[in-house]
Amino acid sequence: VQLQASGGGLVQAGGSLRLSCAASELTFNNYAMGWFRQAPGKEREFVAATSWNWDNTYYADSVKGRFTISRDNAKNAVYLQMDSLEPEDTAVYYCAADRYRISPHGSDIDYWGKGTLVTVSS
Repeated sequence: VQLQASGGGLVQAGGSLRLSCAASELTFNNYAMGWFRQAPGKEREFVAATSWNWDNTYYADSVKGRFTISRDNAKNAVYLQMDSLEPEDTAVYYCAADRYRISPHGSDIDYWGKGTLVTVSS
């Protein structure tokens, strides 16, 4: 199983970025998908997640109203639209897949992808 995240980069505060995560070698429709991030010197934290059938999405309080998670089951991809970015959003962003549910604690996640770096300048 491979989860390949992309779309990171350098952006000014107030700007936007869209992250993508392409999944391969798994039955994507059966998996809940999510995003986590890890800032320098900090622990990994939950960002957003969606159930396999799109009937449940949830966000960290710190990104509610600014970030939007979506998925395209036909393309085996999950996205994270990030608007109104703040310097505090600077982190490596990771996508994750789980057969049942993405725990905000990040525990018991089936698969993790390699991250993509997002840097927000002030």
